[in-house]
Amino acid sequence: MIRFTSLILITLSLIISSCESRRSKIDRKHLIPENDLVSILTDIYITDGLIGMPRIVMKYAPLDSISTYNRIFEKHGYTKEMMDKTMKYYFIKNPKKLIKIYDKVLGILSEMESRVRKEIQKSNPVPDNLWPGHELYSFPDPAGSDSVFFDLPLTKPGAYTLSAKVTLYPDDQSLNPRLTAFTCHPDSIETGKRKYMNPICYLKDGHEHKYSVTFSVPYKTTLHVRGSLYEFDNNPADWEKHIVIRNISVTYSMVTK
Repeated sequence: MIRFTSLILITLSLIISSCESRRSKIDRKHLIPENDLVSILTDIYITDGLIGMPRIVMKYAPLDSISTYNRIFEKHGYTKEMMDKTMKYYFIKNPKKLIKIYDKVLGILSEMESRVRKEIQKSNPVPDNLWPGHELYSFPDPAGSDSVFFDLPLTKPGAYTLSAKVTLYPDDQSLNPRLTAFTCHPDSIETGKRKYMNPICYLKDGHEHKYSVTFSVPYKTTLHVRGSLYEFDNNPADWEKHIVIRNISVTYSMVTK
């Protein structure tokens, strides 16, 4: 997050070594115009962030921040002396105007940050819900169906997250109610080796909780995930169920090699 205090510290570091006293006479001759000053301060903030990144430091070390800032001044057609004089004027003679200048800089930086975020979202869009079943199950079920078994083909390498919001009521009579799942290769779904995930046990308190489990699919591999959203240890018998499972989703995120 962009902060006003960070910009103040950066520009203070530029002039602190040669700052004059408040009694010094400072006029407006040869000051850097406001629009150019905004551009310079914007470049300074971005540069300060870059030279603090380890990869940049390793590639271009040793980096001298003062000489780097001098290059910024020269790029805009000014010198460090002119920058010092300009900043001294605003700090001493017109600090309110300086705040407005910084507001413009922050506005530019915020807009740049927003554009970058949008580009990232375009290149890594939020995945659609891959869950093949209903998004809500409720027991007792008026329709008479109690199937919460799932079978998910995972065809792309990456990470898949199964999540759901579950409300398990205290009068539910299931023993050890939980979400269970295992992965197996598609060519041996029934007979192949299964890799079981740690079961997720539900809280029987009548409150809604969100549960999730993530499956990783290695590169050049496809898997099937099978399991149950409502597994329990009761033997087939006449006992009461009281659970609501909703907002069920399976999302995908690509993982680079």
